Amino acid sequence: MIVWVNGAFGSGKSTLVEELRAHWSDALVFDPEMIGFVLREIVEVPSGDFQDLRQWRRQVANMAAGLVEEYRRPVLVPMTLVNPAYRDEIFSALMTAGIEVRHFFLDVPEEVLIQRIDNRSFTPDDPDRDEQVRAWTKSRIPSCLAAVDALSQDTVLLDGELTPHELAKAVLDLVRA
Repeated sequence: MIVWVNGAFGSGKSTLVEELRAHWSDALVFDPEMIGFVLREIVEVPSGDFQDLRQWRRQVANMAAGLVEEYRRPVLVPMTLVNPAYRDEIFSALMTAGIEVRHFFLDVPEEVLIQRIDNRSFTPDDPDRDEQVRAWTKSRIPSCLAAVDALSQDTVLLDGELTPHELAKAVLDLVRA
């Protein structure tokens, strides 16, 4: 099984996955962003968003499926994935491989997202780069908020203002039911 934790930048995806991992010891954590970082070293990303690379989407699906198949353990994936076509492409590949995907989306108000992003340091040793990353993540907030309206019916919408413990309990209760 794959538990995909989706939401805007600053919504708490990684924090929730850390909390889930603390209560689900056999789960693996897979961050698809790493595949994006590798691809950026190899090829140009004209749009600046590695999700636009078909190779990224293919490799994410292959890696996630491989982890489940090889290790027979649940995989927790914290990743913003708001383009419906990209989401469907990855999730369809996983389902074709016979892997159950449980999709959760952290719903957080815009003002809370902005506050969380402003209070975060992405590259502490490079203030200019830090501000660039902060600006880029903020520029993605509208598309992330709009994505809520395009979520598939099987997506579980979570109140991203709950504590990580409360969110993890809700996810675990749903996954284990």
